[in-house]
Amino acid sequence: MDPGNHSSFILMGLTEQPKLQLPLFFLFLLNYLVTVVGNLFLMILICLNSHLHTPMYFFLFNLSFIDLCYSSVFTPKMLMNFISKRNVISFKGCVSQLFFFCFFVSSECYVLTAMAYDRYVAICKPLLYTMAMSPQVCSQLISVSYVMGFAGAMVHTGCVIRQIFCDSNIISHYMCDILPLLQLSCSSTYANEIMISAVVGTVIIVSILIIFTSYALILFNILHIPSSKGWSKALSTCGSHITTVGLFYGFGLLTHVRPSSSSFVEQGKFFSVLYTNVVPMLNPLIYNLRNKDVKTAVKKTLKRITK
Repeated sequence: MDPGNHSSFILMGLTEQPKLQLPLFFLFLLNYLVTVVGNLFLMILICLNSHLHTPMYFFLFNLSFIDLCYSSVFTPKMLMNFISKRNVISFKGCVSQLFFFCFFVSSECYVLTAMAYDRYVAICKPLLYTMAMSPQVCSQLISVSYVMGFAGAMVHTGCVIRQIFCDSNIISHYMCDILPLLQLSCSSTYANEIMISAVVGTVIIVSILIIFTSYALILFNILHIPSSKGWSKALSTCGSHITTVGLFYGFGLLTHVRPSSSSFVEQGKFFSVLYTNVVPMLNPLIYNLRNKDVKTAVKKTLKRITK
């Protein structure tokens, strides 16, 4: 692991304006607290209520766990940078931040894909649901999600470790993302960029293809349901997941699929904030507000506490 003559990097952060540092600190501190409390609350709720011990909520538990972890990878450092004079991060710290961020984001892609498959089986193959989504199958799907996330993170981290950083050590971002790091390299990054594009493209294409296919089959099945109640019930079980997928992939694409000119740097930071800070905060709110089972679990849990 040779970072050239750099033992540390300087993170530019969100803004260079001193007057905005303190307000942004409190804004993102509030965001982080809501994210931690919301995801922990949903995880505890699923553990305490037996009627939520189903495949759908097993995946949701892991989704909340991933959101909690990946927002914790960079937010504490980001908050410290708002109130410190010099936003320094060591090379090893930067690589670690990159690895865990890539690991949890990639894992979330696969978990969202598994959740789409779960909804397909529940609506289109209800008689086979118990067997098709057994605890063993669910555990295997989650294990594969984490293993694939780990493999993807290793590829991304390996691409950075192989580089030699001999020019500027200033990262034009608030965290150690792979593209800003590669921009600092004085060695060729062409092969690494091809590899990264191939890995990211494969993850996104496979995930989106499975999700779209699942919901296309669900829609086809819903169209053949005669009663409006059946329509409503089927759609209500998918609404929260569709919203989560839309936010995750929508902001993710806006963050990374954009022109590389310098005029789009600030725009990229803005979308990155939505992708890394807002989405993990919104996910538990989406499932709490839109899901009847979760609302019922909240009422039961509150009754137990108040007794």
